Amino acid sequence: MARDGYIVPADPQASLKKKTAVSRSWILLDCTGEGTILDVDKYAIMHRVQIHARDLRILDPLLSYPSTILGREKAIVLNLEHIKAIITAEEVLLRDPHDDNVIPIVEELKRRLPPVNACNIQGDGRENRSGHNDVEVSEEDESPFEFRALEVALEAICSFLGARTTELETDAYPALDELTSKISSRNLDRVRKLKSAMTRLTARVQKVRDELEQLLDDDDDMADLYLSRKLATASSPVSGSGAPNWLPASPTIGSKISRASRASFATIRGDENDVEELEMLLEAYFMQIDGILNKLTTLREYIDDTEDYINIQLDNHRNQLIQLELFLSSGTVCLSIYSLVAGIFGMNIPYTWNDDHGYVFKWVVILTGIACACLFVLIVSYARYKGLVGS
Repeated sequence: MARDGYIVPADPQASLKKKTAVSRSWILLDCTGEGTILDVDKYAIMHRVQIHARDLRILDPLLSYPSTILGREKAIVLNLEHIKAIITAEEVLLRDPHDDNVIPIVEELKRRLPPVNACNIQGDGRENRSGHNDVEVSEEDESPFEFRALEVALEAICSFLGARTTELETDAYPALDELTSKISSRNLDRVRKLKSAMTRLTARVQKVRDELEQLLDDDDDMADLYLSRKLATASSPVSGSGAPNWLPASPTIGSKISRASRASFATIRGDENDVEELEMLLEAYFMQIDGILNKLTTLREYIDDTEDYINIQLDNHRNQLIQLELFLSSGTVCLSIYSLVAGIFGMNIPYTWNDDHGYVFKWVVILTGIACACLFVLIVSYARYKGLVGS
């Protein structure tokens, strides 16, 4: 269709080239793992996956939106850090496929999206009906397409945040140990930057954790993510309605309904409100994110302990300076008294009682010095008794 834009085959080598800043660039991956690069506008994307503009705005790289997982009628809108994707029951649309952080996700989707016996229809139209293969992969076929894509995204974001946390720990712990051994402006500035990076990373991890926790707490939100179940229900003869209007836009529509029905048959058996499969999937990655958050919390506590230790050291140095100042002040007072007495007796003033008694001045000076020394000891003892200086 003309309004869907110009579609070109995905070139695996193009992803290794320098990333181009094209905000309209998407990659479409179908159930066979085949990818095509789409250079389309937002209206074509909205028409293809049947979502509103406000949902697509969440995926705009120019806007800053927190991590979000939204379940819509025919799509899952996924915004997890650099992973901005739209997942339907049969295909995945991933934004900015040339981004260095997105390239590994594209490769992983190509590897893990195609089930062994649900999407192995070859170009000659023949399908492998080997009973042995069906037995081996029957467990894998029960997982709907959207859950496999969602699992790849959650695994990628957990690995990404875990790697960032490990890098931060590798830099932070030696810097904190160095700061405790030597307090300097360089070490303080280094720890300040690491603490800022830890605060930002903690906020990002916390948002992903909160989003997963919110999904786990609401069964209705989790039920909205069962796209294959909705597609199979809508296309079943019981529903009395055919395929949705948007499905013919897909190149593999001829086999989509049957494959979606097989993929979700085990999911819809008996209970349409059963969300146990998705709950186990989300809980697994919730535990990983929670573990990453615990590592950051431990790092924050270590930083806080280091700050307390530094403050104690600074208080101790401050007390030592106060102690030194007290000693100097006490010595200055005593020396002033000694100088005052010596100055009085050293003045050229005639004293009648000083005639033929020159030894008096000598003893007065000696006794004054002894008295000043005793006064200094008394002041220091009183300061120690009151806890003003260390013993």
